[in-house]
Amino acid sequence: ITLNMWAKSIGTGVILVGAFLLYRHKKEEMPNLRWMMPLISFIALNVFLLFTLVDLHQPLRMVNIFLHPHWTSAITVGAWMASLFTGLVTLMLAIGVLDAFPELGRHLGIAKKVREKSFIYEKVFPFVVFLALPVTMYTAIIMAQSSARELWAAPAELVQMIFAALMVGSASFILISGKWSAEARKDLTLILALSVAFSFTMYMGEYFFSYKASEIEATLAFIHSGGSYNTQFWAAMVLGYIIPFFIAMGSLKVENRTMLKFAAVTTFIGLYLAKSTWLEIPQMIPLS
Repeated sequence: ITLNMWAKSIGTGVILVGAFLLYRHKKEEMPNLRWMMPLISFIALNVFLLFTLVDLHQPLRMVNIFLHPHWTSAITVGAWMASLFTGLVTLMLAIGVLDAFPELGRHLGIAKKVREKSFIYEKVFPFVVFLALPVTMYTAIIMAQSSARELWAAPAELVQMIFAALMVGSASFILISGKWSAEARKDLTLILALSVAFSFTMYMGEYFFSYKASEIEATLAFIHSGGSYNTQFWAAMVLGYIIPFFIAMGSLKVENRTMLKFAAVTTFIGLYLAKSTWLEIPQMIPLS
């Protein structure tokens, strides 16, 4: 489930951050964005869907979500949205790759059709951006529905899902933005700095002030001093939030591409550890 949520954040985050960049800058300033964005999203979404399927005890029964859907279920709605989202991203990927590499279209004998159909990319993209938001957030609704799991409160988790997507979405692009304009790279750096700062603030708020429910207090004991998850939690905070924030803030003044790429890598590692900690510790408390 940790890998599921981590990969989903990447798959949706690159779409959300990519949409912002295309709104702010000309596509010529980011020459590989139009095909790398759907490629990264496609790979991450298929990892997300694969591990969702693997986690099921009876994976073949998942077909009933599509044959006999129950629309009151967050799982059903999420599965339909994620499948539609992945299908549209696949279409964007095919168009983007053939548009970026016209020799491939000529080799396949479809160069003319690609030129004629390239406008579909622009028509599909707004729907993909619209779907990225609920796809990245619906897991928070499922978590909030879990009985006696008060740490997974829906409002907080919804916001954390958005921040997670923006974190790894910007981190993904930082790793491939070598030929982008300085202004576009600066926007990426700012998105990374703000998303890790706000997400870290929420974690600290829950860590220090979530004592109104006895279950939350008992749960957080696992990450307080001496708890079995204390090292993993603070490693996640340092790698995924503190280090990227200070590197990104420094790079806003004087850009350091090497350090930014290092920050991007630690962001991926830290988010994975943070998701793992936040998913596992509530399940250590007995329901009775």
